[in-house]
Amino acid sequence: MSTNLESMPPETRKLLGADIGHAIYKSVSNPENELVRDATFSMPESDVFLKQFMAWMHVHIGQVEGRCFVDSAPVLERDWARRSGLGWIGKNTLLIHPKKGSYYFLAEIILDVEFDYDGPIKDYCGTCTKCIDACPTDAIPEEGYVVDGSKCISYFTIELKENIPTEFKGKFDDWVFGCDVCQDVCPWNRFSKSHNEPLFNPHPELLSMSKKDWVEITEETFRKVFKKSAVKRTKFSGLKRNIDFLKD
Repeated sequence: MSTNLESMPPETRKLLGADIGHAIYKSVSNPENELVRDATFSMPESDVFLKQFMAWMHVHIGQVEGRCFVDSAPVLERDWARRSGLGWIGKNTLLIHPKKGSYYFLAEIILDVEFDYDGPIKDYCGTCTKCIDACPTDAIPEEGYVVDGSKCISYFTIELKENIPTEFKGKFDDWVFGCDVCQDVCPWNRFSKSHNEPLFNPHPELLSMSKKDWVEITEETFRKVFKKSAVKRTKFSGLKRNIDFLKD
């Protein structure tokens, strides 16, 4: 899918967008692993695929200048994806593909090639309010299409540097990094499929960790298991804070 980025310099304002893979593990190998849930713990080298495609364009199209992004820079990837027809922005504020749901990485190549541009598709959320009703902390207002960051579990467990507000004690549903409740209940994710890309797999020790292993995790284990994971964003101290917050 492609769109024209009119606000960027003319020589590099065309965008090729794609959705890559399915990053969610719907099951874990250890039934005691209550803290993993469906969160994403792998951070694959997704831009490898984009760079391979750039190489393909060099062979089949000619010299092409561009830059690849997969959650790697502050680009408006969700809106660009909407504008290029990859999906619509749902009431949970996520991009929903009508045949794939929302479990994927958004990827972009900004380059200097002209395209026949695609356009947006319609919003198919309709009267559904499942994501609004299911949010453990009421972070999505009644009208939807907005997430209140001051109530969002993903914000608390990933971005927040201070202590988690005590009024949310008991509302985290065992999430220690991020939250997918508003995706899990979305009817469109019945069309999502698990990936078959080894690069997307988490560290093998992760899925065998018991609840006791999580509670007693050391910084050495953290560095080993999450070496190529987005969990590094919260750092060891942040993950320990999140785990401790779930304790009774």
